[in-house]
Amino acid sequence: MGHLAVAGATGAVGQEICTLLEQRGIKPSHLTLLASARSAGSAVTVHGQRVPVLELTADAFTGVDYAIFSAGGDRSRDFAEAAVRAGAVVVDNSSAFRMSDGVPLVIPEVNPQDVCHHKGIIANPNCSTIIMNMAVWPLHRVNPVRRLIVSTYQAASGAGAAAMNELLTQSADVLAGREFTPKSFPHPCAFNLFSHNTPLGVDGYNTEERKMIDETHKIFHDESIAISATCVRVPVLRAHSESINISFDRPITPEEVRAILAGAAGVTIVDDAEAGRFPMPIDATGQDDVLVGRIRQDVSQPDGRGIEMFVSGDQLRKGAALNAIQIVELLAAS
Repeated sequence: MGHLAVAGATGAVGQEICTLLEQRGIKPSHLTLLASARSAGSAVTVHGQRVPVLELTADAFTGVDYAIFSAGGDRSRDFAEAAVRAGAVVVDNSSAFRMSDGVPLVIPEVNPQDVCHHKGIIANPNCSTIIMNMAVWPLHRVNPVRRLIVSTYQAASGAGAAAMNELLTQSADVLAGREFTPKSFPHPCAFNLFSHNTPLGVDGYNTEERKMIDETHKIFHDESIAISATCVRVPVLRAHSESINISFDRPITPEEVRAILAGAAGVTIVDDAEAGRFPMPIDATGQDDVLVGRIRQDVSQPDGRGIEMFVSGDQLRKGAALNAIQIVELLAAS
C-alpha cells in the first residue's frame, strides 16, 4: 500500500482505523495522521512506532495516495477536494458526498466494482446501512428483495467518543442519584431510548432513516425496492442492532436463508434457538463480521415470501473503519 493519510485520527473511528492497520497487517509506505489543531502534537502508536498527529490543513496531503476522512462532514467538505487536487483518492466516512452524482457509495462485499468509477472521492455508507445490507445483499442476489422494513437499535458509538463517554458517566450519575445535563444527545441516554437525534423531514422520516432508504437504493442500483426505517438510540455503548423484515420476489424458507448467509463474506450466523443465543451487541463488539440470527418465516405473509431476522454489527468496525480500509485495499489491488 502507498502513502496513507487518516484525517480525524484521534476520534473513535480514527483510532479504530489505526488498530485495524495493525490487526490486518497493513503497512503503508508512509502513514500520515491528521486531526484538529487541538489534537495536533500528540502521537499514536501504530505497528510499534509512535506516529505524530499533524494538523489537518489543505496542504497536508502532498504525496498522499489514499486519504481516509473520519473527521465529520464539515471537515470533509473543507478538505477532501484539496486532498484530491494533491493526487489522493479520498475515502470519506461522513455523509458529505454519499448521494452526490459521480461519487461511488461502496460496501466491498456488495458493490466492489463501483470503486472503479470514482473521480477522486469514494463514500463510505452510513453505519446502519452497511450493517443491514451485509445481511440483505446476499439474499437479494438469489431472490430479489421487494420490500424492507427495518428498526434500528443504535449504540452511543454512532455519535463518537464523547457520546460513549457520556453514556458511561451518565449511567454512573443515575445509579448514584446525581443530577446531570445531557450534552452529546438531546435526551438522557442512560437507561433510556429515544428516536434518533437527527432532523425530521416533511415526510416524518428523520435524516438517519432517510439515509438507510436512499443509500440502499444507490448501493443496490435499484430504486424499486420499497424501504421503510425507524431509527432509535439505545443505551448500548458500542455495536448497532437491527430488526429486519424482508419481502422477496419468490417464496423463501428460513433454511434457504441460513444456507445463503452461511456462505456470505463478512457474515456470521448466530441462531441457536435451543440455547436461546442470538445476535447481541456485546458479542458483535470488536468483531469484523455482522452477526445474523432470529431467522424465521414472517407469519403475516402467508405466501411464504416474508422473512424476519435480527442483526448486530460493530458500528466502529464494519460500520465505519473496516469498510473504509477495505475500500482502500480494493484501490491498492486494482
